[in-house]
Amino acid sequence: MSFGKLYMRENHSRSIPIQAVAKANKLDLEEVITDSRQGPLSNDYLKINKLGRIPSFVGADGYELTECIAIAIYVTSQNEKTALLGKTKQDYASIVRWMSFGNSEVLPTISSAFKPLKGLEPYNKKNAEEAYKAMIKAVHVLEEHLLVHTFLVGERISLADIFMAGMLVRGFDFFFDKAWRAENPNVTRWYETIYHQPIYSAVVPKLDFIDEAIKYTPPKKEEKQKQEKAPKAEKAAAKPKAKEVDEDEEEEEKPAPKPKHPLEALPKPTVPLDELKRQYSNSETPDALKWFWENYNPEDYSLWKMEYKYNEELTMTFMTSNLIGGFFTRLEASRKYIFGCGSVYGVTNDSVVQGAFVIRGQDADAAFDVAPDYESYSFTKLDAKKEADKKFVDNMWTWEDGIEVNGKKYDWADGKVFK
Repeated sequence: MSFGKLYMRENHSRSIPIQAVAKANKLDLEEVITDSRQGPLSNDYLKINKLGRIPSFVGADGYELTECIAIAIYVTSQNEKTALLGKTKQDYASIVRWMSFGNSEVLPTISSAFKPLKGLEPYNKKNAEEAYKAMIKAVHVLEEHLLVHTFLVGERISLADIFMAGMLVRGFDFFFDKAWRAENPNVTRWYETIYHQPIYSAVVPKLDFIDEAIKYTPPKKEEKQKQEKAPKAEKAAAKPKAKEVDEDEEEEEKPAPKPKHPLEALPKPTVPLDELKRQYSNSETPDALKWFWENYNPEDYSLWKMEYKYNEELTMTFMTSNLIGGFFTRLEASRKYIFGCGSVYGVTNDSVVQGAFVIRGQDADAAFDVAPDYESYSFTKLDAKKEADKKFVDNMWTWEDGIEVNGKKYDWADGKVFK
């Protein structure tokens, strides 16, 4: 009997762990390939996952679930005797901790590192180097932990291991070459162990370690000099008719077009966003805010409240501040279109993340979804005509007062500026 449907892509980091645990529990899980790269997603799917993300799950009983961690835990828990969720409450908490770390720290940094090198995002050498460093730093946390632990949690394989292995697939595909593996024997040993678990190896391609990491290759330039020197008659004879051109070969020679940012098509604003950034950087904050409200044009810009979805998972405030900083780093492709601040409020093991942003245009998705961890945050549109919304923006940008969430007050702890 069918357990349900998993909307996914082949060899997709966030789908692999769910496929593996479904196999472990011998669940009949129908895999529905859902790829926005092949065309617009259906309205039916967007009703299931309003952001159009994958994976998503729909049970045979109609139960719908999004977010990869939640789906992986739900599918694993169908076996009440499973050992993959640990033996104790502390085991379970540690498993969720590592899953969260993989989803919010490891996978996003790997994605930010390989996308420019694969031509999926515009290449910027400085940004690419910073993304690579962030990836190495995140994975080094695993290397240190696995120095004295066989598995991520406890003495046997758990959902944390299966999930984290999925997060590292692109790392081993593109970056973790022979030299890296020699310097990181603990992660390498652990990854091979997890890969060779039958439930995991059955849902991923064959493991072939790379010898050298991927490098940036500039787009090829068309060779025109020889053609210009050749006699006209010779050129005419050599030039094939359009229908005789080898289309595959022709496509290979053309440089791949640089992807355009969706906000690039917007008309020129009456006041450039860079001017606000200069005001905020060079003036006293109250003066910068006064200038902003006097010049804000809601036809050119929109205001948004940001909230982190998983505040219950936050621990040390400095780590949460680093989480915000990492998110801002991964917003680099939208830097021309966004200004704002994000802050952590509260204390260790009792904190929340909120922020306020002004963006070009009216579409938050277009501005923020350049960051792989964008879906870990919710964005609510604000109205500059409402005094409460203006006061919220002022507070987010001045860092002077705390906030109140669900009747509880939190003092400002630390913050980051994106400009």
